[in-house]
Amino acid sequence: MHRRRFLSITAVGLAGVCGRPRMATASGLTLGDIKGSGKLRIGVEAAYVPFTFRKDGQIVGYDVDFAEIFCKSLGVKPDFIDTAWAGVIPSLYAKKFDVIMSAMTYTAERIQRVAFTIPYGEASQALLVRAGDASSITKLDDLAKKVVGIKLGSPGEILAKKQSDEVKARTGNGFAEVKVFNDHPSAYIALAQGKVDAVYNTVPTLAMVLRDAPGKYAMVKGLGADNWCGIACRKEDTEVVEFLNEQIRKLRADDTLGKLQEKWFGFRMNLADKVPAL
Repeated sequence: MHRRRFLSITAVGLAGVCGRPRMATASGLTLGDIKGSGKLRIGVEAAYVPFTFRKDGQIVGYDVDFAEIFCKSLGVKPDFIDTAWAGVIPSLYAKKFDVIMSAMTYTAERIQRVAFTIPYGEASQALLVRAGDASSITKLDDLAKKVVGIKLGSPGEILAKKQSDEVKARTGNGFAEVKVFNDHPSAYIALAQGKVDAVYNTVPTLAMVLRDAPGKYAMVKGLGADNWCGIACRKEDTEVVEFLNEQIRKLRADDTLGKLQEKWFGFRMNLADKVPAL
């Protein structure tokens, strides 16, 4: 599952309102509300290459290209609101934005808290290791007595503890330590410096790390069940979820998503047709 556990509410800048204000009704946000405002406010963490990240001062990425396409079909503009990931779900319910779209993976906890769309991206977990360790770290059990790096609030944080226990049960020793970082790039630096032996992240994101630093790292796959990411909405915003599901199905069928995946990841993703049961 992409990452990130949710903590307390983090301050997020309020987006300006243009056009008719959204209605706060018990029935939830409607497509008419969004059209009336002229924009869809999208909460992102602009530090997750290549899903959402900053380049030359602009937020770009796979999620951004995708959002621009379905917002155009709705006749509105996407308004990307960069926010600290730890407080992103509370910020969604505080109406600081309308949806969360930043490679949010499915977890049992999140499915209870938000209404997810069907998958639009792959997010299975893998390990990044140093290229020199590629022959000695090929499976989980090879991490016994090793130091593992994870990002605060990511699925890797939950998975690392679980898998350390599994490794200990099989080998007699779990991970020596799980080091927590505020972002993945910091964890990659620690890996290069020998401060950790492996870093958890998703397959698509680690593929970009390998591409951008050829010969420096290697990836270890097969850490658990397949997982994907979806767009998260408030539970009451059912009309928005239905619209987004229609768009995902349409853009998968006409190969728009496949072409975007090739552009940003270099391969086409194998996506599930529904939200996974967790």
